[in-house]
Amino acid sequence: MDTVTTTSATAAPGVADTVTVRAAGGGEGRTTVGSSAAPDRLWEELVTSALLGTDRRAPTGLTRPTGGEAAEGGTAADGKTAGGSTAAGGTAGALLDAAALHTVRRRAGLRPGPAAPPPEPAPEDPRVPLPEAARRRLDQLLAGRTAPSPAGRRGAAPDLAELLPQWLALAEGHGYKAPAAALPALLDAARARTDLRPSALRFAGPRGLWLARLNPEWRFALRGTGAAGALPSPRDAEGVRALWDEGLFAERVALLAAVRNDDPAAGLALLASTWATERAEDRLMFLDSLRAGLSDADEEFLEAALGDRSRNVRATAAELLSALPASALAGRMAARALTCVGLDRTADVPTIGVEAPHECDAAMRRDGVVAVPPAGRGERSWWLGRIVESAPLSCWPARFGGRAPEEIVALPVADGWRDELHAAWCRAAVRQRDADWSRALLGPPAIPPATGPGTSSLAERARLLSMLSPEERALWVARFVAAHGLSEAFQLLGVCAVPWAEPLGEAVIDALDIAREAGGYPWSFSGVMGLAERCLAPEAVGRLEPLTARPDEAEDIVPGAGGYWSEAFRRLVSTLRLRASIRAELTPPA
Repeated sequence: MDTVTTTSATAAPGVADTVTVRAAGGGEGRTTVGSSAAPDRLWEELVTSALLGTDRRAPTGLTRPTGGEAAEGGTAADGKTAGGSTAAGGTAGALLDAAALHTVRRRAGLRPGPAAPPPEPAPEDPRVPLPEAARRRLDQLLAGRTAPSPAGRRGAAPDLAELLPQWLALAEGHGYKAPAAALPALLDAARARTDLRPSALRFAGPRGLWLARLNPEWRFALRGTGAAGALPSPRDAEGVRALWDEGLFAERVALLAAVRNDDPAAGLALLASTWATERAEDRLMFLDSLRAGLSDADEEFLEAALGDRSRNVRATAAELLSALPASALAGRMAARALTCVGLDRTADVPTIGVEAPHECDAAMRRDGVVAVPPAGRGERSWWLGRIVESAPLSCWPARFGGRAPEEIVALPVADGWRDELHAAWCRAAVRQRDADWSRALLGPPAIPPATGPGTSSLAERARLLSMLSPEERALWVARFVAAHGLSEAFQLLGVCAVPWAEPLGEAVIDALDIAREAGGYPWSFSGVMGLAERCLAPEAVGRLEPLTARPDEAEDIVPGAGGYWSEAFRRLVSTLRLRASIRAELTPPA
Protein backbone atom coordinates (compact mmCIF):
# COMPACT_ATOMS: atom_id res chain seq x y z
CA MET A 1 0.00 0.00 0.00
CA ASP A 2 1.35 3.48 -0.87
CA THR A 3 2.01 5.97 1.91
CA VAL A 4 2.18 9.74 1.68
CA THR A 5 4.49 11.99 3.67
CA THR A 6 4.62 15.77 3.38
CA THR A 7 6.76 18.67 4.37
CA SER A 8 5.42 21.12 6.93
CA ALA A 9 2.03 22.61 6.06
CA THR A 10 3.31 25.94 7.29
CA ALA A 11 6.19 26.23 4.91
CA ALA A 12 7.51 29.68 4.26
CA PRO A 13 6.07 31.57 1.29
CA GLY A 14 7.68 30.60 -1.93
CA VAL A 15 8.79 27.18 -0.72
CA ALA A 16 7.28 24.28 -2.60
CA ASP A 17 5.47 21.55 -0.71
CA THR A 18 6.43 18.01 -1.66
CA VAL A 19 4.60 14.71 -1.49
CA THR A 20 6.69 11.61 -0.89
CA VAL A 21 5.01 8.53 -2.35
CA ARG A 22 6.20 5.20 -0.95
CA ALA A 23 5.21 2.26 -3.11
CA ALA A 24 4.45 -1.18 -1.79
CA GLY A 25 7.61 -2.45 -3.43
CA GLY A 26 9.73 -0.02 -1.45
CA GLY A 27 10.30 2.53 -4.20
CA GLU A 28 9.88 6.21 -3.54
CA GLY A 29 8.81 9.17 -5.64
CA ARG A 30 8.22 12.86 -4.99
CA THR A 31 5.39 15.10 -6.16
CA THR A 32 5.78 18.85 -6.16
CA VAL A 33 2.45 20.52 -5.46
CA GLY A 34 3.45 24.12 -5.76
CA SER A 35 4.14 27.04 -3.52
CA SER A 36 2.21 27.66 -0.33
CA ALA A 37 2.02 31.30 -1.35
CA ALA A 38 -1.15 30.65 -3.35
CA PRO A 39 -2.99 27.69 -1.75
CA ASP A 40 -6.42 28.75 -2.92
CA ARG A 41 -5.30 29.03 -6.53
CA LEU A 42 -3.65 25.62 -6.31
CA TRP A 43 -6.79 24.05 -4.85
CA GLU A 44 -8.89 25.49 -7.69
CA GLU A 45 -6.39 24.11 -10.18
CA LEU A 46 -6.60 20.65 -8.64
CA VAL A 47 -10.40 20.68 -8.63
CA THR A 48 -10.53 21.80 -12.28
CA SER A 49 -8.13 19.05 -13.36
CA ALA A 50 -10.09 16.44 -11.41
CA LEU A 51 -13.36 17.50 -13.04
CA LEU A 52 -11.98 17.61 -16.59
CA GLY A 53 -9.62 14.64 -16.26
CA THR A 54 -5.82 14.72 -16.12
CA ASP A 55 -5.58 13.48 -19.70
CA ARG A 56 -7.41 16.61 -20.87
CA ARG A 57 -5.91 19.09 -18.44
CA ALA A 58 -2.94 18.26 -16.30
CA PRO A 59 -2.48 20.59 -13.34
CA THR A 60 0.29 23.11 -13.95
CA GLY A 61 3.36 22.91 -11.76
CA LEU A 62 2.61 19.31 -10.76
CA THR A 63 5.38 16.75 -11.37
CA ARG A 64 5.79 13.22 -10.18
CA PRO A 65 9.18 11.68 -11.02
CA THR A 66 9.00 7.94 -10.79
CA GLY A 67 12.34 7.83 -8.94
CA GLY A 68 13.24 4.59 -7.30
CA GLU A 69 9.77 3.18 -7.95
CA ALA A 70 10.38 3.25 -11.69
CA ALA A 71 13.94 2.04 -11.30
CA GLU A 72 12.94 -0.81 -9.04
CA GLY A 73 9.79 -1.83 -10.78
CA GLY A 74 10.94 -1.30 -14.35
CA THR A 75 8.64 -0.98 -17.31
CA ALA A 76 6.86 -3.89 -18.93
CA ALA A 77 6.47 -4.36 -22.64
CA ASP A 78 2.88 -3.15 -22.58
CA GLY A 79 3.93 0.20 -21.07
CA LYS A 80 2.83 -0.57 -17.54
CA THR A 81 5.16 -0.33 -14.61
CA ALA A 82 5.79 -3.38 -12.47
CA GLY A 83 3.57 -1.81 -9.85
CA GLY A 84 0.66 -1.70 -12.35
CA SER A 85 0.63 2.09 -13.05
CA THR A 86 0.47 3.68 -16.48
CA ALA A 87 1.97 7.05 -17.26
CA ALA A 88 -1.49 8.59 -17.20
CA GLY A 89 -2.17 6.81 -13.92
CA GLY A 90 0.94 8.47 -12.51
CA THR A 91 -0.45 11.93 -13.28
CA ALA A 92 -3.80 11.03 -11.75
CA GLY A 93 -2.11 9.61 -8.71
CA ALA A 94 -0.01 12.73 -8.36
CA LEU A 95 -3.19 14.83 -8.43
CA LEU A 96 -4.77 12.75 -5.68
CA ASP A 97 -1.60 12.94 -3.60
CA ALA A 98 -1.54 16.71 -3.99
CA ALA A 99 -5.21 16.95 -3.05
CA ALA A 100 -4.58 14.88 0.08
CA LEU A 101 -1.71 17.13 1.07
CA HIS A 102 -3.62 20.31 0.37
CA THR A 103 -6.62 19.07 2.37
CA VAL A 104 -4.41 18.50 5.40
CA ARG A 105 -2.83 21.91 4.97
CA ARG A 106 -6.22 23.63 4.66
CA ARG A 107 -7.47 21.97 7.81
CA ALA A 108 -4.32 22.46 9.86
CA GLY A 109 -3.77 26.01 8.70
CA LEU A 110 -7.26 27.30 9.50
CA ARG A 111 -7.05 30.15 11.97
CA PRO A 112 -9.97 30.72 14.33
CA GLY A 113 -11.92 33.90 13.69
CA PRO A 114 -12.77 36.45 16.36
CA ALA A 115 -15.49 35.31 18.72
CA ALA A 116 -18.89 36.83 17.92
CA PRO A 117 -20.83 38.42 20.74
CA PRO A 118 -23.42 36.03 22.13
CA PRO A 119 -27.03 36.74 21.14
CA GLU A 120 -29.26 38.45 23.61
CA PRO A 121 -31.27 36.06 25.77
CA ALA A 122 -34.60 34.91 24.40
CA PRO A 123 -37.53 36.83 25.89
CA GLU A 124 -39.94 35.14 28.24
CA ASP A 125 -43.28 33.89 26.94
CA PRO A 126 -45.83 34.13 29.75
CA ARG A 127 -48.36 31.84 28.10
CA VAL A 128 -49.21 28.35 29.35
CA PRO A 129 -47.06 25.37 28.23
CA LEU A 130 -48.70 22.77 26.04
CA PRO A 131 -49.96 19.50 27.55
CA GLU A 132 -47.58 16.66 26.78
CA ALA A 133 -50.01 14.87 24.45
CA ALA A 134 -50.61 18.06 22.48
CA ARG A 135 -46.87 18.67 22.23
CA ARG A 136 -46.33 15.22 20.72
CA ARG A 137 -49.20 15.83 18.32
CA LEU A 138 -47.64 19.11 17.18
CA ASP A 139 -44.38 17.29 16.44
CA GLN A 140 -46.35 14.75 14.40
CA LEU A 141 -48.16 17.40 12.39
CA LEU A 142 -44.97 19.36 11.68
CA ALA A 143 -43.17 16.18 10.61
CA GLY A 144 -46.12 15.18 8.42
CA ARG A 145 -45.94 18.53 6.66
CA THR A 146 -42.75 17.52 4.86
CA ALA A 147 -43.65 13.87 4.29
CA PRO A 148 -44.28 13.01 0.63
CA SER A 149 -47.99 12.57 -0.02
CA PRO A 150 -49.21 9.65 -2.15
CA ALA A 151 -50.07 10.55 -5.72
CA GLY A 152 -53.71 11.51 -6.04
CA ARG A 153 -54.26 11.41 -2.27
CA ARG A 154 -54.72 7.65 -2.29
CA GLY A 155 -54.79 5.69 0.93
CA ALA A 156 -56.79 6.08 4.12
CA ALA A 157 -54.22 8.05 6.12
CA PRO A 158 -55.18 11.65 7.11
CA ASP A 159 -53.43 14.58 5.46
CA LEU A 160 -51.52 15.94 8.45
CA ALA A 161 -50.48 19.15 6.71
CA GLU A 162 -54.12 20.19 6.31
CA LEU A 163 -54.82 19.70 10.02
CA LEU A 164 -52.04 22.00 11.19
CA PRO A 165 -54.07 25.25 10.72
CA GLN A 166 -56.90 23.91 12.90
CA TRP A 167 -54.45 22.72 15.54
CA LEU A 168 -52.85 26.17 15.67
CA ALA A 169 -56.23 27.89 15.95
CA LEU A 170 -57.22 25.69 18.89
CA ALA A 171 -53.88 26.14 20.68
CA GLU A 172 -53.98 29.90 20.22
CA GLY A 173 -57.59 30.08 21.39
CA HIS A 174 -56.65 28.36 24.64
CA GLY A 175 -53.63 30.60 25.24
CA TYR A 176 -50.89 27.96 24.90
CA LYS A 177 -47.32 28.80 23.91
CA ALA A 178 -45.14 26.97 21.42
CA PRO A 179 -42.50 24.56 22.79
CA ALA A 180 -39.00 25.93 22.27
CA ALA A 181 -37.88 22.76 20.45
CA ALA A 182 -40.70 23.08 17.92
CA LEU A 183 -39.92 26.68 16.90
CA PRO A 184 -37.53 25.86 13.98
CA ALA A 185 -40.01 23.46 12.37
CA LEU A 186 -42.85 25.91 13.00
CA LEU A 187 -40.98 28.74 11.30
CA ASP A 188 -40.12 26.46 8.38
CA ALA A 189 -43.81 25.60 8.02
CA ALA A 190 -44.72 29.29 8.04
CA ARG A 191 -42.05 30.03 5.43
CA ALA A 192 -43.45 27.34 3.12
CA ARG A 193 -47.13 28.35 3.46
CA THR A 194 -48.10 32.01 3.44
CA ASP A 195 -51.65 31.15 4.55
CA LEU A 196 -50.18 29.58 7.69
CA ARG A 197 -47.98 32.52 8.67
CA PRO A 198 -50.33 34.66 10.78
CA SER A 199 -51.43 31.81 13.06
CA ALA A 200 -47.98 30.18 13.17
CA LEU A 201 -46.24 33.42 14.11
CA ARG A 202 -48.81 34.25 16.76
CA PHE A 203 -48.33 30.82 18.27
CA ALA A 204 -44.52 31.10 18.02
CA GLY A 205 -44.78 34.29 20.06
CA PRO A 206 -41.84 36.49 21.15
CA ARG A 207 -39.38 33.60 21.17
CA GLY A 208 -40.23 32.78 17.58
CA LEU A 209 -39.43 36.36 16.53
CA TRP A 210 -36.20 36.23 18.56
CA LEU A 211 -35.17 33.06 16.74
CA ALA A 212 -36.19 34.41 13.34
CA ARG A 213 -33.63 37.22 13.67
CA LEU A 214 -30.85 34.62 13.79
CA ASN A 215 -31.67 32.90 10.48
CA PRO A 216 -31.97 34.81 7.18
CA GLU A 217 -34.45 32.22 5.87
CA TRP A 218 -36.92 33.29 8.56
CA ARG A 219 -36.70 37.02 7.93
CA PHE A 220 -40.27 36.98 6.67
CA ALA A 221 -41.37 36.71 10.31
CA LEU A 222 -39.95 40.16 11.01
CA ARG A 223 -41.85 41.95 8.25
CA GLY A 224 -44.32 44.33 9.75
CA THR A 225 -42.66 44.32 13.15
CA GLY A 226 -40.43 46.85 14.80
CA ALA A 227 -36.68 46.71 14.89
CA ALA A 228 -36.78 44.66 18.08
CA GLY A 229 -39.19 42.15 16.56
CA ALA A 230 -42.36 43.65 18.04
CA LEU A 231 -44.44 46.77 17.48
CA PRO A 232 -44.61 49.39 20.19
CA SER A 233 -47.80 49.55 22.18
CA PRO A 234 -50.44 51.70 20.44
CA ARG A 235 -50.58 53.72 23.66
CA ASP A 236 -46.81 54.39 23.54
CA ALA A 237 -46.98 57.76 21.77
CA GLU A 238 -43.21 58.24 21.63
CA GLY A 239 -42.52 54.72 20.30
CA VAL A 240 -45.32 54.95 17.76
CA ARG A 241 -44.08 58.30 16.48
CA ALA A 242 -40.48 57.08 16.19
CA LEU A 243 -41.40 53.97 14.22
CA TRP A 244 -43.86 55.86 12.01
CA ASP A 245 -41.17 58.43 11.12
CA GLU A 246 -38.22 56.07 10.75
CA GLY A 247 -39.57 52.56 10.13
CA LEU A 248 -39.64 50.54 6.95
CA PHE A 249 -42.80 50.60 4.88
CA ALA A 250 -44.00 47.16 6.06
CA GLU A 251 -43.41 48.22 9.66
CA ARG A 252 -45.41 51.39 9.16
CA VAL A 253 -48.33 49.51 7.58
CA ALA A 254 -48.42 47.09 10.51
CA LEU A 255 -48.13 49.97 12.98
CA LEU A 256 -51.00 51.88 11.38
CA ALA A 257 -53.18 48.75 11.49
CA ALA A 258 -52.36 48.19 15.17
CA VAL A 259 -53.05 51.80 16.17
CA ARG A 260 -56.19 51.85 14.05
CA ASN A 261 -57.44 48.69 15.74
CA ASP A 262 -56.85 50.18 19.18
CA ASP A 263 -58.10 53.70 18.48
CA PRO A 264 -59.48 54.51 15.00
CA ALA A 265 -59.21 58.26 15.56
CA ALA A 266 -55.56 57.99 16.62
CA GLY A 267 -54.78 55.86 13.55
CA LEU A 268 -56.38 58.43 11.26
CA ALA A 269 -54.46 61.25 12.93
CA LEU A 270 -51.19 59.33 12.51
CA LEU A 271 -51.84 58.86 8.80
CA ALA A 272 -52.93 62.46 8.28
CA SER A 273 -49.71 63.77 9.89
CA THR A 274 -47.56 62.61 6.95
CA TRP A 275 -50.14 62.09 4.20
CA ALA A 276 -48.94 64.93 2.00
CA THR A 277 -45.36 63.60 1.84
CA GLU A 278 -46.12 59.92 1.19
CA ARG A 279 -45.58 58.25 -2.18
CA ALA A 280 -48.67 57.40 -4.22
CA GLU A 281 -48.26 53.64 -3.85
CA ASP A 282 -47.76 54.05 -0.10
CA ARG A 283 -50.82 56.28 0.20
CA LEU A 284 -52.88 53.57 -1.46
CA MET A 285 -51.78 50.90 1.02
CA PHE A 286 -52.24 53.21 4.01
CA LEU A 287 -55.70 54.18 2.82
CA ASP A 288 -56.67 50.54 2.61
CA SER A 289 -55.86 50.20 6.33
CA LEU A 290 -58.80 52.49 7.12
CA ARG A 291 -61.25 49.68 6.28
CA ALA A 292 -60.84 48.43 9.83
CA GLY A 293 -62.95 50.61 12.08
CA LEU A 294 -64.32 52.68 9.18
CA SER A 295 -66.85 55.21 10.45
CA ASP A 296 -68.38 58.59 9.69
CA ALA A 297 -65.45 60.17 11.52
CA ASP A 298 -63.24 59.24 8.54
CA GLU A 299 -65.41 61.04 5.99
CA GLU A 300 -63.61 64.39 6.01
CA PHE A 301 -60.22 62.78 5.38
CA LEU A 302 -61.59 60.49 2.66
CA GLU A 303 -63.48 63.33 0.98
CA ALA A 304 -60.20 65.25 0.73
CA ALA A 305 -58.54 62.13 -0.74
CA LEU A 306 -61.01 62.28 -3.65
CA GLY A 307 -58.84 65.09 -5.00
CA ASP A 308 -55.64 63.03 -4.82
CA ARG A 309 -53.40 63.08 -7.87
CA SER A 310 -53.38 59.25 -7.97
CA ARG A 311 -56.36 57.64 -9.71
CA ASN A 312 -56.08 54.49 -7.58
CA VAL A 313 -56.12 56.51 -4.38
CA ARG A 314 -59.20 58.41 -5.57
CA ALA A 315 -60.98 55.14 -6.44
CA THR A 316 -60.20 53.59 -3.04
CA ALA A 317 -61.34 56.71 -1.19
CA ALA A 318 -64.60 56.67 -3.16
CA GLU A 319 -65.15 52.99 -2.37
CA LEU A 320 -64.65 53.60 1.35
CA LEU A 321 -67.00 56.58 1.31
CA SER A 322 -69.67 54.58 -0.48
CA ALA A 323 -69.57 52.11 2.41
CA LEU A 324 -70.74 54.98 4.65
CA PRO A 325 -74.42 55.43 3.67
CA ALA A 326 -74.60 58.83 5.38
CA SER A 327 -71.57 60.29 3.58
CA ALA A 328 -71.83 63.15 1.12
CA LEU A 329 -70.46 60.95 -1.68
CA ALA A 330 -73.16 58.34 -1.00
CA GLY A 331 -75.74 61.11 -1.28
CA ARG A 332 -74.33 62.28 -4.60
CA MET A 333 -74.28 58.73 -5.93
CA ALA A 334 -77.86 58.18 -4.73
CA ALA A 335 -79.01 61.26 -6.67
CA ARG A 336 -77.33 59.96 -9.83
CA ALA A 337 -78.66 56.42 -9.35
CA LEU A 338 -82.24 57.60 -8.83
CA THR A 339 -82.15 59.46 -12.13
CA CYS A 340 -81.00 56.28 -13.88
CA VAL A 341 -83.21 53.62 -12.25
CA GLY A 342 -86.91 53.75 -11.37
CA LEU A 343 -90.34 52.32 -12.09
CA ASP A 344 -91.40 52.29 -15.73
CA ARG A 345 -94.89 53.85 -15.61
CA THR A 346 -95.67 52.87 -19.20
CA ALA A 347 -95.43 49.12 -18.63
CA ASP A 348 -98.52 46.98 -18.05
CA VAL A 349 -96.97 45.44 -14.92
CA PRO A 350 -94.59 47.09 -12.44
CA THR A 351 -91.23 47.09 -14.21
CA ILE A 352 -87.86 48.64 -13.46
CA GLY A 353 -86.76 51.05 -16.15
CA VAL A 354 -83.09 51.92 -16.65
CA GLU A 355 -81.52 54.88 -18.43
CA ALA A 356 -77.75 54.57 -18.16
CA PRO A 357 -75.55 57.71 -18.14
CA HIS A 358 -74.57 59.07 -21.53
CA GLU A 359 -71.28 60.60 -20.33
CA CYS A 360 -68.85 60.50 -17.43
CA ASP A 361 -68.45 64.11 -16.38
CA ALA A 362 -65.76 65.61 -14.16
CA ALA A 363 -67.90 65.32 -11.02
CA MET A 364 -68.42 61.60 -11.62
CA ARG A 365 -64.70 61.09 -12.17
CA ARG A 366 -63.90 62.89 -8.92
CA ASP A 367 -66.31 60.58 -7.12
CA GLY A 368 -64.39 57.52 -8.29
CA VAL A 369 -66.14 56.58 -11.54
CA VAL A 370 -63.43 55.53 -13.98
CA ALA A 371 -64.26 56.96 -17.38
CA VAL A 372 -62.63 54.23 -19.49
CA PRO A 373 -64.18 50.78 -18.94
CA PRO A 374 -62.22 47.52 -19.01
CA ALA A 375 -61.90 45.70 -22.33
CA GLY A 376 -65.14 44.10 -23.38
CA ARG A 377 -67.40 46.36 -21.31
CA GLY A 378 -69.66 49.04 -22.72
CA GLU A 379 -69.18 52.55 -21.39
CA ARG A 380 -72.78 53.19 -20.32
CA SER A 381 -73.23 49.86 -18.54
CA TRP A 382 -69.89 50.35 -16.81
CA TRP A 383 -70.82 53.82 -15.56
CA LEU A 384 -74.24 52.60 -14.44
CA GLY A 385 -72.70 49.77 -12.42
CA ARG A 386 -70.23 52.08 -10.67
CA ILE A 387 -73.00 54.51 -9.72
CA VAL A 388 -75.50 51.92 -8.44
CA GLU A 389 -72.94 49.99 -6.40
CA SER A 390 -71.88 53.23 -4.68
CA ALA A 391 -75.41 54.41 -3.85
CA PRO A 392 -76.81 53.57 -0.38
CA LEU A 393 -79.25 50.69 -0.57
CA SER A 394 -81.59 52.59 1.72
CA CYS A 395 -82.56 54.88 -1.18
CA TRP A 396 -84.34 52.16 -3.17
CA PRO A 397 -87.46 51.21 -1.13
CA ALA A 398 -88.88 54.71 -1.41
CA ARG A 399 -87.99 54.81 -5.11
CA PHE A 400 -90.07 51.67 -5.69
CA GLY A 401 -93.17 52.56 -3.73
CA GLY A 402 -92.13 51.26 -0.32
CA ARG A 403 -91.31 47.76 -1.54
CA ALA A 404 -88.98 45.56 0.52
CA PRO A 405 -85.67 44.32 -0.97
CA GLU A 406 -87.18 40.90 -1.86
CA GLU A 407 -89.97 42.60 -3.80
CA ILE A 408 -87.62 44.98 -5.57
CA VAL A 409 -85.26 42.30 -6.87
CA ALA A 410 -88.28 40.25 -8.01
CA LEU A 411 -89.45 43.04 -10.34
CA PRO A 412 -88.76 42.56 -14.07
CA VAL A 413 -86.14 44.90 -15.55
CA ALA A 414 -86.70 46.42 -18.97
CA ASP A 415 -84.38 46.38 -21.97
CA GLY A 416 -82.02 43.66 -20.75
CA TRP A 417 -80.53 45.65 -17.87
CA ARG A 418 -81.40 43.06 -15.20
CA ASP A 419 -78.01 41.34 -14.91
CA GLU A 420 -76.06 44.61 -14.74
CA LEU A 421 -78.44 46.13 -12.18
CA HIS A 422 -78.57 43.06 -9.93
CA ALA A 423 -74.79 42.60 -10.06
CA ALA A 424 -74.33 46.22 -8.92
CA TRP A 425 -76.79 45.67 -6.08
CA CYS A 426 -74.82 42.57 -5.07
CA ARG A 427 -71.60 44.60 -4.82
CA ALA A 428 -73.41 47.28 -2.84
CA ALA A 429 -74.85 44.71 -0.40
CA VAL A 430 -71.39 43.30 0.30
CA ARG A 431 -69.76 46.73 0.55
CA GLN A 432 -72.43 48.03 2.92
CA ARG A 433 -72.72 44.67 4.74
CA ASP A 434 -76.48 44.64 4.34
CA ALA A 435 -77.96 41.27 5.35
CA ASP A 436 -81.49 42.06 4.10
CA TRP A 437 -80.37 42.88 0.58
CA SER A 438 -77.92 39.95 0.57
CA ARG A 439 -80.74 37.60 1.52
CA ALA A 440 -83.00 39.05 -1.18
CA LEU A 441 -80.34 38.79 -3.89
CA LEU A 442 -79.50 35.20 -2.95
CA GLY A 443 -83.15 34.19 -3.29
CA PRO A 444 -84.52 30.78 -2.28
CA PRO A 445 -81.74 28.15 -2.38
CA ALA A 446 -83.88 25.68 -4.35
CA ILE A 447 -84.07 28.02 -7.37
CA PRO A 448 -81.33 27.32 -9.97
CA PRO A 449 -78.69 30.08 -9.92
CA ALA A 450 -79.20 30.87 -13.60
CA THR A 451 -82.88 31.72 -13.14
CA GLY A 452 -82.89 33.22 -9.65
CA PRO A 453 -82.45 36.84 -8.59
CA GLY A 454 -79.14 38.51 -7.95
CA THR A 455 -76.30 36.82 -9.77
CA SER A 456 -75.51 33.38 -11.12
CA SER A 457 -71.83 33.79 -10.19
CA LEU A 458 -71.01 31.40 -7.36
CA ALA A 459 -68.16 33.66 -6.24
CA GLU A 460 -70.54 36.61 -5.83
CA ARG A 461 -73.08 34.35 -4.11
CA ALA A 462 -70.39 33.27 -1.65
CA ARG A 463 -69.70 36.93 -0.82
CA LEU A 464 -73.43 37.55 -0.29
CA LEU A 465 -73.61 34.51 2.00
CA SER A 466 -70.80 35.90 4.15
CA MET A 467 -73.11 38.79 5.07
CA LEU A 468 -75.54 36.41 6.82
CA SER A 469 -75.22 34.91 10.29
CA PRO A 470 -73.31 31.59 10.50
CA GLU A 471 -76.51 29.68 11.32
CA GLU A 472 -78.47 31.14 8.41
CA ARG A 473 -75.52 30.64 6.10
CA ALA A 474 -75.24 26.93 6.94
CA LEU A 475 -78.99 26.38 6.53
CA TRP A 476 -79.08 28.14 3.14
CA VAL A 477 -76.14 26.12 1.78
CA ALA A 478 -77.61 22.88 3.17
CA ARG A 479 -80.81 23.50 1.22
CA PHE A 480 -78.80 24.45 -1.87
CA VAL A 481 -76.84 21.16 -1.68
CA ALA A 482 -80.06 19.18 -1.17
CA ALA A 483 -81.58 20.80 -4.27
CA HIS A 484 -78.59 20.96 -6.63
CA GLY A 485 -76.00 18.50 -5.32
CA LEU A 486 -72.33 19.20 -4.70
CA SER A 487 -71.11 20.07 -8.18
CA GLU A 488 -71.84 23.80 -7.76
CA ALA A 489 -71.54 24.07 -3.99
CA PHE A 490 -67.75 24.03 -3.42
CA GLN A 491 -67.30 27.81 -3.18
CA LEU A 492 -70.43 28.15 -1.06
CA LEU A 493 -69.20 25.52 1.40
CA GLY A 494 -65.96 27.44 1.84
CA VAL A 495 -67.68 30.44 3.49
CA CYS A 496 -69.54 28.37 6.11
CA ALA A 497 -68.33 28.32 9.70
CA VAL A 498 -66.22 25.34 10.80
CA PRO A 499 -67.21 22.82 12.00
CA TRP A 500 -70.25 22.71 9.76
CA ALA A 501 -73.55 22.95 11.59
CA GLU A 502 -75.62 19.76 11.64
CA PRO A 503 -78.02 20.58 8.76
CA LEU A 504 -75.11 21.32 6.44
CA GLY A 505 -73.02 18.33 7.49
CA GLU A 506 -75.99 16.01 6.99
CA ALA A 507 -76.71 17.49 3.56
CA VAL A 508 -73.10 17.00 2.41
CA ILE A 509 -72.98 13.39 3.64
CA ASP A 510 -76.31 12.63 1.96
CA ALA A 511 -75.10 14.13 -1.33
CA LEU A 512 -71.86 12.11 -1.19
CA ASP A 513 -73.83 8.96 -0.45
CA ILE A 514 -76.12 9.60 -3.42
CA ALA A 515 -73.12 10.11 -5.70
CA ARG A 516 -71.56 6.91 -4.37
CA GLU A 517 -74.69 4.86 -4.92
CA ALA A 518 -75.15 6.29 -8.40
CA GLY A 519 -71.64 5.26 -9.35
CA GLY A 520 -70.71 8.86 -10.07
CA TYR A 521 -67.24 9.73 -11.29
CA PRO A 522 -65.46 9.67 -7.93
CA TRP A 523 -62.51 11.94 -8.68
CA SER A 524 -64.81 14.89 -9.38
CA PHE A 525 -65.72 14.93 -5.68
CA SER A 526 -62.16 14.94 -4.35
CA GLY A 527 -62.29 18.67 -3.56
CA VAL A 528 -65.48 18.31 -1.53
CA MET A 529 -64.06 15.27 0.27
CA GLY A 530 -60.96 17.23 1.23
CA LEU A 531 -63.13 20.08 2.47
CA ALA A 532 -65.27 17.65 4.46
CA GLU A 533 -62.16 16.27 6.17
CA ARG A 534 -61.42 19.73 7.55
CA CYS A 535 -64.96 21.02 8.11
CA LEU A 536 -67.30 18.18 9.12
CA ALA A 537 -67.93 17.86 12.84
CA PRO A 538 -66.06 14.84 14.30
CA GLU A 539 -69.38 13.58 15.63
CA ALA A 540 -70.34 12.66 12.05
CA VAL A 541 -68.14 9.53 12.22
CA GLY A 542 -71.09 7.35 13.20
CA ARG A 543 -73.00 8.47 10.10
CA LEU A 544 -69.99 7.84 7.85
CA GLU A 545 -68.76 4.44 9.03
CA PRO A 546 -71.34 2.43 7.01
CA LEU A 547 -70.15 4.22 3.86
CA THR A 548 -66.60 2.87 4.21
CA ALA A 549 -67.70 -0.55 2.91
CA ARG A 550 -66.85 -1.20 -0.70
CA PRO A 551 -70.07 -1.06 -2.75
CA ASP A 552 -70.97 -3.54 -5.45
CA GLU A 553 -69.92 -2.20 -8.83
CA ALA A 554 -72.53 -2.36 -11.57
CA GLU A 555 -71.56 -2.66 -15.19
CA ASP A 556 -72.53 0.93 -16.03
CA ILE A 557 -70.31 2.69 -13.45
CA VAL A 558 -66.71 3.80 -13.68
CA PRO A 559 -64.34 0.84 -13.17
CA GLY A 560 -62.70 1.02 -9.76
CA ALA A 561 -65.08 3.68 -8.49
CA GLY A 562 -66.29 1.51 -5.62
CA GLY A 563 -62.78 1.04 -4.28
CA TYR A 564 -62.08 4.74 -4.54
CA TRP A 565 -65.25 5.66 -2.65
CA SER A 566 -64.45 3.15 0.10
CA GLU A 567 -60.93 4.48 0.44
CA ALA A 568 -62.07 8.11 0.46
CA PHE A 569 -64.65 7.47 3.17
CA ARG A 570 -62.12 5.55 5.28
CA ARG A 571 -59.75 8.49 5.01
CA LEU A 572 -62.56 10.85 5.97
CA VAL A 573 -63.41 8.75 9.04
CA SER A 574 -59.77 8.48 10.15
CA THR A 575 -59.32 12.24 9.72
CA LEU A 576 -62.39 13.06 11.80
CA ARG A 577 -61.19 10.71 14.54
CA LEU A 578 -57.82 12.40 14.52
CA ARG A 579 -59.49 15.80 14.79
CA ALA A 580 -61.49 14.52 17.77
CA SER A 581 -58.22 13.41 19.41
CA ILE A 582 -56.66 16.81 18.75
CA ARG A 583 -59.62 18.54 20.34
CA ALA A 584 -59.39 16.26 23.41
CA GLU A 585 -55.64 16.88 23.76
CA LEU A 586 -56.01 20.66 23.52
CA THR A 587 -58.37 21.13 26.42
CA PRO A 588 -58.48 24.60 27.97
CA PRO A 589 -55.85 25.06 30.70
CA ALA A 590 -57.00 25.02 34.29
